[in-house]
Amino acid sequence: MKIITLCGSLKFQKEMMIIAEKMALEGNCILTPVYPIIENCERTDEQLKKLKKEHFKRIELSDAILVINKNNYIGDSTKLEIEYAKKLGKEIMYYTDLIKEN
Repeated sequence: MKIITLCGSLKFQKEMMIIAEKMALEGNCILTPVYPIIENCERTDEQLKKLKKEHFKRIELSDAILVINKNNYIGDSTKLEIEYAKKLGKEIMYYTDLIKEN
């Protein structure tokens, strides 16, 4: 079983959840970002920092990251996550590469 953390823009939340389910059904352990679901809830800078720190911890625990780069979009936060994963020697996979294989 491979532990994989999904990384990417939260605007691709639906795609992330579809991929998470598919990869989990293939026998992988999938770690995902925490998605904002509470409507009209403002998050403090401190809360956002905690969420970022927790996501980087998921990357540390993973064997690999899967970058959800729909339409080849990679935002600044995701670029930081990729660089962190590279620094840790993690495998880096890209959504656009996976859909080419299928």
